[in-house]
Amino acid sequence: MSEEVSSGRTKKNELWEWTKALGIALILAFLIRTFLFAPFIVEGESMETTLHNSEKLVVNKAIYYLQEPKPGDIIVFRAEKTRDFIKRVIAVAGDTVEVKDDQLYINGNMVEEPYLAQHKEQAKQQGEPYFTNDFTPVTVPEGHIFVMGDNRPNSHDSRAIGPVAVSTVVGRAEFTFWPISSIRMTR
Repeated sequence: MSEEVSSGRTKKNELWEWTKALGIALILAFLIRTFLFAPFIVEGESMETTLHNSEKLVVNKAIYYLQEPKPGDIIVFRAEKTRDFIKRVIAVAGDTVEVKDDQLYINGNMVEEPYLAQHKEQAKQQGEPYFTNDFTPVTVPEGHIFVMGDNRPNSHDSRAIGPVAVSTVVGRAEFTFWPISSIRMTR
């Protein structure tokens, strides 16, 4: 009889241990998703050819607690109450941004953008004179960043909405994980 009682307690203990483990796992998953990393789905073509429509990626939500966004970072930011955008940081507070003759300038210095090479070549082959239309100099205010999509003709970005408040940045895109054949770092 004592064997039955102890085995009953063992089953209860085992059930309790599994319940605790599941509870801890759920709490950890919630904390990681809320404060550290989160999955996002790319919607649209504004970041082609770097990111593609419907790709799934992981965003590091903690990185900007430790450092400020930097030019070249691919970020997710809250553009509207219910909508997030993904774009590339082009300039930070205090920088002056301008495009002349399809060339990006930051603080008067020409900036190489190797991630645009394929798009610029396609535009050239199609007889389009410019991939990125010229715009007059914009100085990025304190607490803001200037962002643009890599697919410049098809991107709703700082050229249309103005500099983006750093406080709206959700995090930095780190890598794509779906489709599996396209797993890669985003930088």
